[in-house]
Amino acid sequence: MRSFTITGTEKSPFLTWFAEGLKEQFSREGYEYYEEPVDDIRLVFNVIDKEKPRPFRRKAQATFVVSILEYQEEPENAFEFAYPYLIRSLSNHLIFIINNEEKTVLYFVTPEQGFYKMTYSLEGEVPFFQKVYERLEPIASSQLVINNDFIEDLPEDLWNGNEITEKLRISGKKLDDMNLLPAPFPLEKYLTPRDMRQLKKLYGIGGLSYGNLSSRHDEQSFWMSASGINKADMRKIGQDILYIKQYNRDKNTMEISVPPNISPKRASVDAIEHWMIYREHPNVGAIVHIHAWMDGVTATEINYPCGTLQLAETVAELVRNADDPSRAVIGLKNHGLTITGTDLDDIFERIDGRIITQVPMS
Repeated sequence: MRSFTITGTEKSPFLTWFAEGLKEQFSREGYEYYEEPVDDIRLVFNVIDKEKPRPFRRKAQATFVVSILEYQEEPENAFEFAYPYLIRSLSNHLIFIINNEEKTVLYFVTPEQGFYKMTYSLEGEVPFFQKVYERLEPIASSQLVINNDFIEDLPEDLWNGNEITEKLRISGKKLDDMNLLPAPFPLEKYLTPRDMRQLKKLYGIGGLSYGNLSSRHDEQSFWMSASGINKADMRKIGQDILYIKQYNRDKNTMEISVPPNISPKRASVDAIEHWMIYREHPNVGAIVHIHAWMDGVTATEINYPCGTLQLAETVAELVRNADDPSRAVIGLKNHGLTITGTDLDDIFERIDGRIITQVPMS
């Protein structure tokens, strides 16, 4: 259902104008506007107050929330200032607006630390609100694949891992040594216990960390770093390192084998992307995802959120079209890189000395 609403705190004159422009543009594009949100509303624009940024409490996982925050003075570091508001408002996306007599600038902020801006102008071939729509609609309508089905059927001889998981552990430490593993974002610093429970209930999120790595086990399955962990210190099977069996299309879940009597960590949201690549390309032995960049890479055109079917399909297509799918480097717009290799050593040898830590934003 292509439905949307606009909610939140009292709007300034500018935000009243901005909200009306969003309403007209999305309605013109075929979205149905609701004065009050229904349980399965697809898209919510939530205007928040900088002193008390109240989240919109979703009833369904598929609801995509874009929070909107207006500010008059530009902070010294706009990203560091805005990112906690994204988290505190429990949003999928944040539009941080600097609006004063000199200029009006929109910063778009994502949980994956995407950060790019758009300047308001009446000039240009593409009208302003159409540009905003084209930025938001593809990601707002994407489908998440983030649910896990844990099955206690991991063979006993794998309960303590094997040579593949040991190589993953070493490679995670290597990413840290290369300064490619930003520290997990401290959710508990910005969220109340109630908000943490909300995140856990809807998305299974207990922490935000950035980057992941995996290595093939056999034709059908692979080992992968779990979500929200310290990837520089991966040790426990079923918590730090997971055995990914397959994607269950009927249930829209990733199936994961774990040892018995363990409280498993959730799979990285990129598990669906890795599964697609391994399934299609038998020569791919490992995959690394980092929030960094390399010159001359082929990149996605839309910054789909991590964990969406659309991002996985787009990256899988770019790998398919690479000169050598088993040794591809794919850029994720405003996000980072997905790198395939015959094994983990192959990936690290190829990226050594070529990494740019700052991801270009556009």
